[in-house]
Amino acid sequence: MRAAPPPLAGGTPGPDALAPLLHTVLDALRAGAEQRGGPLPAGGPQAVARHIDALGTALPETGTGADEALTTLVRTLAAGAADPAHPLCAAHLHTPPLALAAAADLAASALNPSMDSWDQAPVASALEALVTTALAAEVFPDATHPDALVTTGGTESNQLALLLARERHGPVRTVVGANAHHSFRRATWLLGLPEPVVVPTPRGTIDPHALHDTLTTLTGPVLVAATAGTTDEGLIDPLPQLADTCAAHHAELHVDAAYGGPLLFSHAHRHLLDGTARARTVTVDLHKLGWQPAAAGLLAVRDATDLAALGHTADYLNADDDTEAGLPDLLGRSLRTTRRPDILKTAVTLRALGRTGLGALVDACMERAQELADLVEKTPGLDLRDRPVLTTVLFRPSDADDETVAAIRRTLLAEGRAVLGRAHADGRLWLKATLLNPHATTEDLAQLITLAEGSTHR
Repeated sequence: MRAAPPPLAGGTPGPDALAPLLHTVLDALRAGAEQRGGPLPAGGPQAVARHIDALGTALPETGTGADEALTTLVRTLAAGAADPAHPLCAAHLHTPPLALAAAADLAASALNPSMDSWDQAPVASALEALVTTALAAEVFPDATHPDALVTTGGTESNQLALLLARERHGPVRTVVGANAHHSFRRATWLLGLPEPVVVPTPRGTIDPHALHDTLTTLTGPVLVAATAGTTDEGLIDPLPQLADTCAAHHAELHVDAAYGGPLLFSHAHRHLLDGTARARTVTVDLHKLGWQPAAAGLLAVRDATDLAALGHTADYLNADDDTEAGLPDLLGRSLRTTRRPDILKTAVTLRALGRTGLGALVDACMERAQELADLVEKTPGLDLRDRPVLTTVLFRPSDADDETVAAIRRTLLAEGRAVLGRAHADGRLWLKATLLNPHATTEDLAQLITLAEGSTHR
């Protein structure tokens, strides 16, 4: 007799099928974290490879069952994770997701709406429209009809911004600062556009006078990409002055605020984004300073009519007569076809915390960065690159060469003690701490300093 198929996650029986499996997953997550004992596993890539090899074949002839598979693999994953919830895991724009957002993501996975046609995602599509409209209004508060698309993150958002500019103007020239994200160069390649014109940023941000000089030499349509939160230093270009310069040269402005965009939720720090609303398009990532499980990116547009260029018809998804009959057309909301309802976790977070709650999380991380900078300045033998603008702090041993700085970082990784990043600035290599954990304490920051100091004496 043929065995019954495994239970499904959705439908009325779904929650009952999920409940014991979730207990197994949670137990395995806890056990794995306890086994790891720190921000990442010790031993480096070879040790991780050995643990994976010990699992045996990925496709056994006879399955081991749900309980064993979940227990073994989830525990292995947790034990071998670089866990952004650990306060000493502070290398990248790699956020610890909020528990409520992760719980909402479970519901999205269980119901599995596909956001490419209304009949696969009736409420999810309407919820996405509600939330993206609200977030677009945060970015463009004075615009008549702003909108936003859900993306997989800054890379996709920046590519979409260039695509929309190309559809408006033809072979548009892109101008970026030397501080810009690498995705712009890749986007011009993918879109068949000329390579970006790069404005030097010797002080880390675009100089409006240098931008003026560059724009003076260019003819034809131009899109200037400014940055609100650079990857290496967390710096913000002088957006109001750059907007003035763009206006004087009839160039369009795009702001890559993948990192800094959520400062809009903070009453104390939103002024740092002054000038953003003068852009044509803005990139924002909520899987950075928004504490969402990846992916949770947005591309906000000042004028929703710009998105008409993305319109596309596939008869089985958005036939003309269905659209004329009132079924919403979702294919123009993304370059992807099948896509998850990533908006649910964001909607839950916005409703649960509100602007005040999200702003408080932003403020907490901004304060941690200032505290870490204070500690570095008070520590003999350590140099601080500069006071942080966002939540990124660069520091290094005063007398170390670049090889030593790189070795310090790798030693901490190999021992499983801390995850610090690296960045070049001022002609030197620096250790980078990117503070996105609102639960980090002053004691945690002091431990980072102690670990960096101790590694210099080995």
